[in-house]
Amino acid sequence: MFDLGPAARQMTRLLDSVSDRQLDDRTPCPDYTVGDLIEHIGGLALAFTWAAAKDAGAGTSQRPSGDASRLGEDWRTRIPEQLSGLEQAWRDPDAWQGMTRAGGIDLPSEVAGQVAINELVIHGWDLARASNQDYAIDARSLEASLNFVTAMSDPGEEAGREGLFGPVVPVSDDAPDLDRAIGLSGRDPGWVSR
Repeated sequence: MFDLGPAARQMTRLLDSVSDRQLDDRTPCPDYTVGDLIEHIGGLALAFTWAAAKDAGAGTSQRPSGDASRLGEDWRTRIPEQLSGLEQAWRDPDAWQGMTRAGGIDLPSEVAGQVAINELVIHGWDLARASNQDYAIDARSLEASLNFVTAMSDPGEEAGREGLFGPVVPVSDDAPDLDRAIGLSGRDPGWVSR
């Protein structure tokens, strides 16, 4: 079990500092604007909350989108509430047991929890970089994310990475753990918004 709380709360802090004029800015995700990324964050918060609850409804059969036109006027209150719900859902030990479904994929619940923490860590970095904010993720969340992206970068995992991560961006062996996780997720740790 991992506590998703620190990463979810860090994401909420980042969201609180995004201005309306930044919603059209680019992000480290080439196909996403800041608004698209925020809408994706809301979608993944719901998808992984449902995965924790083993709710096999229609929402677990599709990938969270990334479409700012679907963001809605209430995103500044709605998405932090969804992130809080995500945090709470994964505090239940049963969330980590058995099988579940997220993004249209059946997977062990433990893996779904690992994907959820990784999504929060990596997209938190994306949002921080895109909106020119500092990013300080807690050590345990970073360790979980780094372990996940390292395993997904092993030989033979190419099919599993497809659609989730870009090609690995090499970083030096002595790079900080966050830079290593970002590089393994297919992003350039040196990316800047302007």
